[in-house]
Amino acid sequence: MGSLLSMSADGHPDRERAQLSTSQTPGNAHTLGLMQGEPLDVLIVGAGISGISAGVHLRRECPERRFEILEARDRLGGTWDLFRYPGVRSDSDMYTLGFSFKPWTERKSIAEGPVILKYLVDTVREFGIGQRIRYGQRVVEADWRSADSAWTVTIRNAADDSLRTVQARFLFMCCGYYRYDHGYMPQFPGVAQFRGQLLHPQQWPEHLDYAGKNVVVIGSGATAVTLVPAMADQAAKVTMLQRSPSWMFSLPAVDRIAMALRAVLPLRAAHVLTRWKNVLMAIYIFRASRKRPQKVGAFLMKQAAKELPPGYDLNTHFKPHYNPWEQRLCLLPDADLFKSISAGRAEVVTDQIETFTPQGLKLKSGAELKADIVVSATGLELQLLGDAKLSIDGVPVVGSGLVNYKGVMYGGVPNLAVTFGYTNASWTLKADLTSLYVCRLLNHMRDKHIKVCTPDASGATELQPWVDFSSGYFQRAAHLLPKQGTVNPFKLNQNYISDLLALRYGTVDDGVLRFAG
Repeated sequence: MGSLLSMSADGHPDRERAQLSTSQTPGNAHTLGLMQGEPLDVLIVGAGISGISAGVHLRRECPERRFEILEARDRLGGTWDLFRYPGVRSDSDMYTLGFSFKPWTERKSIAEGPVILKYLVDTVREFGIGQRIRYGQRVVEADWRSADSAWTVTIRNAADDSLRTVQARFLFMCCGYYRYDHGYMPQFPGVAQFRGQLLHPQQWPEHLDYAGKNVVVIGSGATAVTLVPAMADQAAKVTMLQRSPSWMFSLPAVDRIAMALRAVLPLRAAHVLTRWKNVLMAIYIFRASRKRPQKVGAFLMKQAAKELPPGYDLNTHFKPHYNPWEQRLCLLPDADLFKSISAGRAEVVTDQIETFTPQGLKLKSGAELKADIVVSATGLELQLLGDAKLSIDGVPVVGSGLVNYKGVMYGGVPNLAVTFGYTNASWTLKADLTSLYVCRLLNHMRDKHIKVCTPDASGATELQPWVDFSSGYFQRAAHLLPKQGTVNPFKLNQNYISDLLALRYGTVDDGVLRFAG
């Protein structure tokens, strides 16, 4: 998912965020479809990157469609408003994590969380979709009723906990894939006796004071490698405690090629070229990792060796037991983690926890770590469709029984699209393609006077897990997730170019998508 916490001029990050908030408040479901009898054409669920992309594309490509965006929280931004831990930043470059229709203009391509949030707020204002967003509205159930050729959606209002329903001809789920109320917290032995503070980055306490304190960050993923260098400047000592290493990839925070292109080309042209440069580079690295993992691994280890002290134990702390891109690479802007270690402000310990103690943690090696604060950067808890219950004519839809169609829809489920970004590239690349495909589909249905579209997944064979990543958060939720086939359109592509050809330029009426009405 996943950057220094930007401060306002007087040094208050919360004030900075408050200036980014919209004027709308929970319970503002007034106007348009929520209070009218006529069904909405499209109901978008979620006002993060995916929902904003969907709203902008719908307004541009399908201007006649009546749509609304429901957001369960009281502000837009999704991940980029939720996460507020020190150092929160993008884990991919902003030329691809940014939208295709709005160039990224900031200097840093690896951007801080508040800067990304401002970009999203600016996008909503610039493209005029703010009045379509209804805050404090959580979708709890959605039932497709064949007699109406529409979804009946049950919504809980955060302001008074009341329920209401709205009908929508098309349901577009843009609510991500992880729980917002809590992250994954293992059952650590002995934790009750710990006298310090244990917390998860997803629920970061406001105004946490860690200056001069000993901090242990448990984990080795994107969140951990972001937190450690960000906290190291103020903490007495920051230790990253990992059971096993992750692959680290260092990139400059400022893309020099992008800056050079901006200097000689119009902004949009420079943005497009930089975006494609980064797309192709990501595809190349991923393919090379799968075809020549040892060569890519050696390159990554060489990168680390250049930044770490001579004689550092690379094999123990930075050589994983899996090949590159079997899990997501951890991005280090300007090698910040390595530099913090070299400067003596941070360290990495590769070991397992035997038990918490009153003063910290005892490890299975017998070593002990003193800690005033322990951060459990142990990952996310996944959920499907924002935890909403789906049914078709009253019959519940079981998530693990669903089969992928083009990475956008599910076999047997009418008039439903879901945004699920790439695991090996920026989320927004797939979000934009998904939004464009939905617009193409809606326009096709309008032109052909069609009410219902349903993928037929009967041709999908040799069903496989939704993703082939070995990351813990996917493995823990594998029993909840849909399946994919081995051939298109049932295979979940992790390749932007393949999806661009299929979703942007491929035939809508492909013989697999069934139309009725």
